[in-house]
Amino acid sequence: MQYKIPVQIENDDPIILWLWLKQLSVLIIWWWLAWAIYNWLMKIVWPEVAILPAWIIAIITLLIVFLKVSEMTFLPYILNLIRQSINWWEKKWVKWVDSFQAIDIWYVKKSIEKKEKHIEVSNKKETLNDLKDKLKNI
Repeated sequence: MQYKIPVQIENDDPIILWLWLKQLSVLIIWWWLAWAIYNWLMKIVWPEVAILPAWIIAIITLLIVFLKVSEMTFLPYILNLIRQSINWWEKKWVKWVDSFQAIDIWYVKKSIEKKEKHIEVSNKKETLNDLKDKLKNI
């Protein structure tokens, strides 16, 4: 029995408003961490001082959740920035090109090999003749 697989199976669907499951989970976990740090610091220092680290975490969380540059989310964007800074002389970052891979961050393929411009026909003829002789012997 054959099953029809949808073409867009890897696309994320919004759960609440415009947030996907990944975005929603990152938002909930990191905002809970910011709230926990705020409550812990409230016991030690003034509320005005305790809110600073919580706000920093909350702003970074919003950046991670909502950042989208050239159809790339936060993680592929950061990996591309790292790869570009490591190999700045090798590659140029071209907009709308799907050339980012998380695995390829330390690996840049160099094209050193050059193809022969001159092909020797005599060697090719000799190998073809040898193959014909071997086929006849079989």
